[in-house]
Amino acid sequence: MAGEQFKIVKFPIVTEKSNAAIEGNKYTFCVDKKAGKASIKKAIEGIYNVRVDKINVLNMPRKEKNYKFRIKGYRPGYKKAVVTLKEGEKIAIT
Repeated sequence: MAGEQFKIVKFPIVTEKSNAAIEGNKYTFCVDKKAGKASIKKAIEGIYNVRVDKINVLNMPRKEKNYKFRIKGYRPGYKKAVVTLKEGEKIAIT
């Protein structure tokens, strides 16, 4: 079970916008594309020992990237989950 949790939740997303949302008790994670809200909630609660209040899920599209000499490629798309924790709960993300 513990191994499955780490397959669902890949890593936290640390950007300026996500760091500002931490004050509102919202944390952002990159998750598996096939994961649903219920499995994401179970995985977050199991890994970090916190109580989850709400989850919002976004599918981020792939983006075009220009390389040297007019060669075009794509940056892969991913699934992002914004997790709102209950009052008094915190996750230590550095």
